[in-house]
Amino acid sequence: MTSSSAGLPTLDPENPFSAARWETPHALPPFERIRPEHYLPAFEAAIAAHEAEIAAIAKDPAAPDFDNTVAAMERAGLALDRVAGVFYNLTGSHTNPELQAIERTVGPKLARHGSAIYLNADLWARIAAIPSDGLGDEERRVLERYRTRFRRAGADLAPEAKARMAEIAARMSELGTRFSQNLLADESRFVLPLDGEDDLAGLPPFLRAAAASAAQERGGEHGHVVTLSRSLIEPFLVFSTRRDLRERAYEAWIRRGESGAETDNRVIIREIVQLRAERARLLGYQSFAHYKLDDTMAASPEAATALLTEVWAPAQKRAGAERDRLQAIIAAEGGNFALQAHDWRHYAEKLRRAEHDLDEGEVKAYLPLDGMIQAAFDTAARLFGLAFEELADVPRYHPDVRVWRVTNRDGSEVGLFLGDYFARASKRSGAWMSAFRSQERLNGPVTPIIVNVMNFAKAPPGEAALLSFDDARTLFHEFGHALHGLLSDVTYPLLAGTAVSGDFVELPSQLYEHWLEQPEVLRAHARHHRTGEPMPEALLTKLLAARTFNQGFATVEYTASAIVDMTLHLSNAGEGGLDVLDFETEALKRIAMPAEIGMRHRSPHFAHIFSGDGYAAGYYSYLWSEVLDADAFDAFREAGDIFHPETAARLRRYVYGAGNLRDPRDAYTLFRGRLPSTGPLLKKRGLAA
Repeated sequence: MTSSSAGLPTLDPENPFSAARWETPHALPPFERIRPEHYLPAFEAAIAAHEAEIAAIAKDPAAPDFDNTVAAMERAGLALDRVAGVFYNLTGSHTNPELQAIERTVGPKLARHGSAIYLNADLWARIAAIPSDGLGDEERRVLERYRTRFRRAGADLAPEAKARMAEIAARMSELGTRFSQNLLADESRFVLPLDGEDDLAGLPPFLRAAAASAAQERGGEHGHVVTLSRSLIEPFLVFSTRRDLRERAYEAWIRRGESGAETDNRVIIREIVQLRAERARLLGYQSFAHYKLDDTMAASPEAATALLTEVWAPAQKRAGAERDRLQAIIAAEGGNFALQAHDWRHYAEKLRRAEHDLDEGEVKAYLPLDGMIQAAFDTAARLFGLAFEELADVPRYHPDVRVWRVTNRDGSEVGLFLGDYFARASKRSGAWMSAFRSQERLNGPVTPIIVNVMNFAKAPPGEAALLSFDDARTLFHEFGHALHGLLSDVTYPLLAGTAVSGDFVELPSQLYEHWLEQPEVLRAHARHHRTGEPMPEALLTKLLAARTFNQGFATVEYTASAIVDMTLHLSNAGEGGLDVLDFETEALKRIAMPAEIGMRHRSPHFAHIFSGDGYAAGYYSYLWSEVLDADAFDAFREAGDIFHPETAARLRRYVYGAGNLRDPRDAYTLFRGRLPSTGPLLKKRGLAA
C-alpha cells in the first residue's frame, strides 16, 4: 500500500479491492482472486478515504442542507461498504484462522471509526440544523433516522462521556468477535463417532447418509459421525434408540461456549452485559433493554414482556400435557426413568407417529432441497412476478454456492440471489440472510446481491439432500428475508432492505413461511426425490394436520430464551460479578420452566444476543413479528386467494419493497388497514383456548 498525492493510502493495483468497479459478471466480488492478505490494506485505505469524506462534509463552509450533509454522507464510504460486505459475509460462512485473526484486528478499528463519525460535534451540528421544510417524504425519513442514530450513539453527551462511549464500542466489537469465534471453535471441534450398527441403531437411511457425509467432511477417520450442526444433531436426537448417545450429543449441544477452557464465553458475557448497561446509563436510560426498545415497534420492555407473558402461560400448560403423554409412552415401553431433555424429541416422534401416523423419514423423501428451492421461487413468482435464472460461470466463494439472476415480470433486473445451503466446518451454525450489495438509487441504480446461508446436512455424491419439514420452513423463512433485500425499492442506502426496526424485520421472513404450509404449494412441489411422484394426498393431509403438534415444547423453548434475554438486559447483573449460568437458572425458576425442556439458546452460545447487539434485548422480536405475520396471512385468506394480486401488490409496496421508508406501525397499517391482535398467533400455534 502506498500514499496518494492527497496523503491517503492507495492500494496495490493487484489488490482486487483497488478497482473502482469489478469487471466480473453482474459485478460480483471476484472471490477467487481475493486472498486474506488483501483485506487489511483494503480496510485501511477504505477507512482513510471515508474519514476524509466525513471531514469534508463536517467542515463544509456552506450552510448545512440535506444534499451537502445527509445525502453527502449517504454517498460516502462506498469502498468501505464493499470490503466489509465481502469480508464479514465470509467470516460467517467460510472462515479460516487467517480471516479470524484479521477479524480480531479490524473489528475494533471499525468500531472506533463509527464512533468518530457519530460523535463528531461539527457533523452533528450540521445535521441538527438542517430544516425539514420542503423535503420529500423519503428525505425527511432519512434525516429523522440520522438524527435518531446520532442521539443514540451519544452525540448530545459531554466530551468525557463521548470518549467513554467510543471506548465501549471498540471493546464490544472485540468481545462480540471473541464470542463468535469461541462458539465456532466449540462447534467445529466436537464429533460423536458412530462406529458399528449398535451406534447407528434407529437411524433411518437419510440420516445414516448425512452422518457418513459429515464423516467424510471431517477427514474420514470414522464411517459416520454426528456434529453440532442443527440439521444433523436434531434428527439424531429424534431417531437414535441409543439413549446414552443421545445424552452425549445433547450435552455437547447445550454446553457450547462453557467448556471451562480457552473458548469459554461466560466471562465475555459478564463484560458485555456490564458494558451495555453502562452505555444505556450514559444515554439516560434505566437499562439496556429500555435503550434498545426505545427505537422499536414495541417501544418499551414492558410491552415486549407483556407479549411474552401472554404466550408463556398457555405454552407452559400445553407443554405439561405433552410431557405427560411422552412419559406415558416411556412407561408403556417398560422404561423405568423420568423423561429428560435429551429424550423429548425421540419420544415426541413416537407420539407423532401414534397420533398422526406420520413418519419424518417418509416426509423427507418428498422434500428434496432442489424441490423446496423451486417451491420458494415459484411462490415469489406467483406473488410478485419474479423469475429466477441459475447462472453457471460466475464467481463464488465456495463450490457449494449457487447463484440466480432475479428479474421482474417485464424482464427488468431485480438483483442476484446466492444460496449456500450445506453445513461445513468453516461455517458458523444457524441460518441467515445477508447482502454483498444493497439496493439503492442515490449512487446507482444499484441492484442488490443477497445471500441465504443454511446448514443443511449434505447428502453423499449422487444423492439428493433431503429436508425435514422444519428445514423446509427454515428455507422459506430465510428466503423471505432474501426477498426483503431483493425487492427493496428506495433511494437512500440508509433505508434499504432489512434496515428496519428489529421487531419488524422478522415479518417478511415469518410471513413467507405460511406459503410452505399451503396444500396448493405442497401438491406442486413436494415430490419424491427418486420417482418425482407427488406426495400422496393422505400423507399431505397428515402432515398439515400435525402442524401444531409439539407446539407447547417449541413455544416454551423459544419463549424461555426470549425471557432470559429480556431479564438479563433489564438488570444490572453485570456489575456484581455476574455468573450467567446462575442468573439463567434463577430466571427460569421464576417462570417455572419445565425441567424436561431446554432453552432453544442457552446464554454461552446465544449468538443472536452476544455476537453483536442485533437481537440483544430483542429476541422477543420473533414472537412480536409472529403476531404480525399470523394476522398478515389472514389478509390473503380473507381475499379467498393465497396469491391474491391486489393483496400481494400492497404487501410488496408497503412491506417487502419499502425498507425503512416509514414507521413500522404505519407500514403495517397501510398494508392491512389496521394493527393486529394476538388472536391469530395463538390460533396458529394451537395455543388458543
